[in-house]
Amino acid sequence: MSTSEPHMENFLNQKKRIKNPLVPVGALMTAGVLTAGLVSFRQGNSRLGQLLMRARVVVQGATVALMVGTAYYYGEKK
Repeated sequence: MSTSEPHMENFLNQKKRIKNPLVPVGALMTAGVLTAGLVSFRQGNSRLGQLLMRARVVVQGATVALMVGTAYYYGEKK
């Protein structure tokens, strides 16, 4: 988009948020689990840290699945 159409760019960004409301939530959850895992590794609790890293992979996979699912659902319809 060119800089002469900021209204259209804002509209498209808003539309993306409406179509994918759970993707930002999934991204925040992924970041939270990652942070908790890194903190537990730093504190020496490697068992909990490893469990949280596995949980991060699951949450991250769910976020990607949401992105793909919503892209498929809102994709071009004939």
